[in-house]
Amino acid sequence: MKKVSLALSVLFLLNSCSFFGGKKQDDTVDEIFEQGRIDPNLIPANIGYVPVLPFFTGFINPVDVYVGYDEMIYVVDDNGVHIMDQAGREFRLLAIPGASEVIQDRRLHTYVIGTSTVVDGGQSYTVSAIYHLSNTATSEGPFFVDTLVQPFCDASREFTSFRGAAEEQVQFTGLTVLHDNTLMVSRQGPQNSAASVAYPDNTILFFDEDGNNTGNSNGLNSQNPSIRSSYKVVAMAGEAGPPQRLFGMSESRDFWIAQYDALNPVEFSCIGIEYQFDPDLGARYDGKPHLLNFDTSKSGRFLYESFRFGKIEDLYMAPDNSAYLFVVDSDKDSVFQFTNLGFEGVTPPANYSTKKQVIASFGGEGSGPFQFRDPSGVCYFKRRLFVADKGNGRICRYILSTDLE
Repeated sequence: MKKVSLALSVLFLLNSCSFFGGKKQDDTVDEIFEQGRIDPNLIPANIGYVPVLPFFTGFINPVDVYVGYDEMIYVVDDNGVHIMDQAGREFRLLAIPGASEVIQDRRLHTYVIGTSTVVDGGQSYTVSAIYHLSNTATSEGPFFVDTLVQPFCDASREFTSFRGAAEEQVQFTGLTVLHDNTLMVSRQGPQNSAASVAYPDNTILFFDEDGNNTGNSNGLNSQNPSIRSSYKVVAMAGEAGPPQRLFGMSESRDFWIAQYDALNPVEFSCIGIEYQFDPDLGARYDGKPHLLNFDTSKSGRFLYESFRFGKIEDLYMAPDNSAYLFVVDSDKDSVFQFTNLGFEGVTPPANYSTKKQVIASFGGEGSGPFQFRDPSGVCYFKRRLFVADKGNGRICRYILSTDLE
C-alpha cells in the first residue's frame, strides 16, 4: 500500500457542571428526572408506550442515543457526543469530528463513528473513521485508544492502493458489539465487484477488542438487496447489550440490518442475519427466511411485509427476555416494534382479551409526546425506550404501559 500520512484530531470537552458534586442537589428533583414521571392522561386505554417525562431537550439535530454498560446516556448531535447521567445532567462533551453513532463494549470502551483526514500525494481527503476511547465517563478520562480508519482498518485492503476521492464515498454506517467484545461495523460504498480480492464496500466488518479486522459478513450479497444481502446498510443491531451482568447475556452472533437506497426502494429493508459455522468452510452468514412466515393467528402486521418502511435510520434489539426489535423510520416519523420472530406488537398479559401481539408502534409528524420529526436514533435500557427525535432537538423516553408499577 502507498505510504499515506494520517491526520487525526479529537477534542474532549468537560462541562463545568455539578456532576462530581460541589452543589447540593434536590433529591426529589433528581428522582423525577432519573426515574421520570408519568402523566396519567397520556396512558393509553389499551396496551402501548407511555411517555416518561420530562424529555431531554436542548440538542441540535440529535441523530443517535445510547445507554452504555456504564449506565450513562450518550447522545450524538451536531456538537459531538454528549454524556449524561440518568437524570439528564451533562457530564462531558466529546467533540469528535463528524460524529454520527456511538456504542460501548463490556470493558466500558466507547466507539464513535466519525470522520478523519487522510493526506495522500499532497491532497487531503475526509474519510470515515471509528474512534476508540476509554474512561469516557470518569474524572480521569477520557483516553484515546485507537482509530479505525477507512480503508486502513480493512485487512483485505492491505495490498491495494488508496483510491483517493473514491474512499470518501465509503461510509461506516452502524455499530454493534457482541457479548465477547467483538465490534461489528456496517459499511457501504460503490466498489462491490465479486472478482475483487478485497472485501466489498457493502459489507459488515468484524474487529476483535484490539482493533484487528478478523473478517466480514461472508455469504451476503453486496450488489442486490434481498433477505440475504448486505446492500447499502444504514444501521445494524446485535442481540447483546447493557446492562452489565454475569448471566443472561445473549451469546448469539446473529444480527439485524437496515438497507436503504434513495433511488430504488428496497423491498425488505430490515432483515435478520444468521451466523453459521462450517468446520470446512468456516463462518458464513445467511438470511432468516422463517421471518416470511406471516402467522395471522399471532399478529396482524409483520416485519417482512413488502416495502414496509420508508427510510430506516436506526435499529435496536432489547437485550432482555422480551427480545423486541425497535425500528426508527424518519420518512414515517415513527417507531415500530416487533418480536424477534418478525411479528409486530408486544406480548399481551395472560388475562388480556386477545392472545395476538398487540400493536404498540407509534408516531407521526409533530412535536407532541407521541410524535416525532425525523427520528434518527433508538435504544432500550431496563424497560425504557429512548428515541433521538432529530427535528425536535430532544431525546424522548417511554415505558410500556404493562411495565408500569
